[in-house]
Amino acid sequence: MLPGWSTNSIDGDPLLAAGHLADLGYRSLAITPDRHLLNPFTAGFAREVAAWQQMLEKRSLACVVETGARHLLDPLRKHEPTLLSASPDDRRRRIDFLCRAIDLAADLQAACVSLWSGVVRDAACERELWDRLTESLQPVLDHAINRGMPLGFEPEPGMLIDSLTRFDELRDRLGTPEQLRLTIDLGHMECMGEWPLADTLRERTPQLVNVHLDDMRPCIHEHLPLGTGLIDFPPLLSALQAGDYPGGLHAELPRQSHRWVEEATHTAAFLKRATSPEE
Repeated sequence: MLPGWSTNSIDGDPLLAAGHLADLGYRSLAITPDRHLLNPFTAGFAREVAAWQQMLEKRSLACVVETGARHLLDPLRKHEPTLLSASPDDRRRRIDFLCRAIDLAADLQAACVSLWSGVVRDAACERELWDRLTESLQPVLDHAINRGMPLGFEPEPGMLIDSLTRFDELRDRLGTPEQLRLTIDLGHMECMGEWPLADTLRERTPQLVNVHLDDMRPCIHEHLPLGTGLIDFPPLLSALQAGDYPGGLHAELPRQSHRWVEEATHTAAFLKRATSPEE
């Protein structure tokens, strides 16, 4: 497993911060394209991609590409538009962005592209929402297959796909494609009450391509520094190790981005303690 950090949890220049993270022992980055970072709609995008390729190689850092920037596509509506948006044009904008993210991930030799369904914002019935999601996701899935890039679908509290059970239903509706894998946020499991967490995680390890790290409390979707919520991390990390999960454990603490140096230092030490055998 690779200790990792998320660029959405860095207040400053993530490219410069990567060196410090590597010095702390981090071996992977969860890179979120945003208005100020690897924005695929800007003229200087190709040059920025080249700079990130050089940095990742120099520092021997793995990466994944995340697609949860809050206001990249709409400056006024958080996370909008999505694959569930009522407007077909809006859904096409999200599809286009996700395909660009897949291309970026291929350029960076990322392990996966992580994505989610979106929040329901209109009165559409359940059948209509499922149709929107599956029809919108299919061209993204096709592009991922063409580029050889796994997709890590993340159940997110408050969204249509908010639990592992709903993820299973989505995968079944799409014909269980091999390219559609799973991103798990350990905090989300606690928030959604997917207990016992270690047993649940152990069952899901074969599907995993990405893991988000944060602490949390039941029914409260607030990303907390490790050790400040209710999650018992050692059994979860042991479950991942037992399942031979080879990917990143990406700390995701956007509300702590203003003090990312302190939190990254704390998280590195926390993970070292949590994965060390007791004497």
